[in-house]
Amino acid sequence: MKILVLLDGSKWSYKAAINAIEMAKKKDAEITIFSVIDREETRSAAFYFCQQSNRCDLVNEHEDKIYRDLKKSIGEDLNELTLNMNRMNLKGRSKIVEGKREDEILKEFSSGGYNLVVMGAFGKRSNIRVGTLFKDISTSINVPILILR
Repeated sequence: MKILVLLDGSKWSYKAAINAIEMAKKKDAEITIFSVIDREETRSAAFYFCQQSNRCDLVNEHEDKIYRDLKKSIGEDLNELTLNMNRMNLKGRSKIVEGKREDEILKEFSSGGYNLVVMGAFGKRSNIRVGTLFKDISTSINVPILILR
């Protein structure tokens, strides 16, 4: 069995990854913890900040800061989860890429031969419901998608 875990930097996806690691241990499965940093999403977050703070002259600086903070946060989560996998002697890896979130997830799914996809119930932005990413990827993924919260 091969499990693809989607990590976005939210507490929900981190909890889903922890549960997926436990599941992989019980099922002797191979696990990939996968994260995408989407520049378009960091740009949107910076623009939202710009509108709220009335400081649109700083939008590029905010975009860079949001990008760096997100990459650092996800990197720390990936390191911690990878150490956890290593302690449990699991077969697996972690991977972080840049690109359009849906496209990169589907590319990884298509090339990986996965039997299960695991994701958190909510994304990094708490106002985004599970349906957003699920809707974008579910019609192209032909294996079960486990959504944890």
